[in-house]
Amino acid sequence: MNIKRLSFSSHSVVDNPFNWVYGLEDYGYTGWEIVQEGSQKLDNDSLKNVRELHETTNLDITIHLPFSDLNLSSLNPGIHREVLNQMRYNLEIASEFADLAVIHPGYKSPHGAQVPEKAWNKTVESLQKICDYADDYNMQIAVENMPNIPHIFGKEPQEMIDIIKSVNKDNLGITFDIGHANTLSMVDDFLNECKNWITHIHIHDNNGKKDEHLPVGSGDINWKKVLENLSNYKGRYVTELRTLEDGKKSLENIKSI
Repeated sequence: MNIKRLSFSSHSVVDNPFNWVYGLEDYGYTGWEIVQEGSQKLDNDSLKNVRELHETTNLDITIHLPFSDLNLSSLNPGIHREVLNQMRYNLEIASEFADLAVIHPGYKSPHGAQVPEKAWNKTVESLQKICDYADDYNMQIAVENMPNIPHIFGKEPQEMIDIIKSVNKDNLGITFDIGHANTLSMVDDFLNECKNWITHIHIHDNNGKKDEHLPVGSGDINWKKVLENLSNYKGRYVTELRTLEDGKKSLENIKSI
């Protein structure tokens, strides 16, 4: 892995991000992926802090669109309109300093579980509109594969390919979350089947059962094999971890692979 393309991201670090982000370069990171909710929510108050970070550091910024309480597959018309409004707003406010946004696919609500085809179609429709919004700001959308949890779309390689082909937008690719794939024992399957659509990568470790977000090298993922398979990948790797200390540990372990 080229560590010059390594970013840090965490939605668990809830302290003021505009303090700790300044230390990322000291650890050896060259980028920050902003999780656009909680303490990292982008609004008029926080925007000046992000501008300052963008201007005074060499960090490459990407964004993770919000996901709490927001379902691309919502079959409630009012809720669905608000989901799209939230996504458009977050793309617009981040477009000043980022050119790629990660997004989660939708999930089946109790109603959606009764009519799964309608829920699926709503995810496709939502992503088409979000890609159009992003195109207005010259941004890429990268839809993320999900861990082994019930009722959520995008867990398996073929399903991710179906999303990409159904949405059919030039600015849509896949965020390959290696830890998520490992919860389904499908890391190799994703590498074999989805490699041509991978435009962004999330890295963290687990022991194959649940989405633990452990430091790289602390679970059972064969990182040497994975990184060898990604030798031609040119995008960013983003460590998604719970603490800055886990980020430092991951960097040390990556350097030893």
